[in-house]
Amino acid sequence: MELTLEYGKKPLQIKAIADREDISNKYLEQLVAMLKSSGLVRSIRGPRGGYMLSRPPAEIKLSEIFTTLEGPLVPVECLEHTEFCPRCSDCATRLIWQELYQALMSILETTTLKDLADKAIKLQQGGHYQI
Repeated sequence: MELTLEYGKKPLQIKAIADREDISNKYLEQLVAMLKSSGLVRSIRGPRGGYMLSRPPAEIKLSEIFTTLEGPLVPVECLEHTEFCPRCSDCATRLIWQELYQALMSILETTTLKDLADKAIKLQQGGHYQI
């Protein structure tokens, strides 16, 4: 979120981001390394260096971030590997899991970092969102 809110301005250093988000530097370094290796974040060297988004926030889908940081988001193994369970073809529960997965991915695929930042700004200004 911090990189989104600062997009187009100056690079942010790990310590500044960690302080703002109230997370440890070590943990954030791990997250940023994964985001950098996937091309979502880039680093700027030097005394005023730090990290920046590699593309505009409106072009980065939440699905890219989640799959980079978490891997496949399938809730149950049988959605990805049908050989995992011999009942896959006639399992009503699997159909529900599939619907949940599709709903989750639909939201993550259609929501960008800009969308998320807009919501955060509205909430900080005392606005409300209805789901």
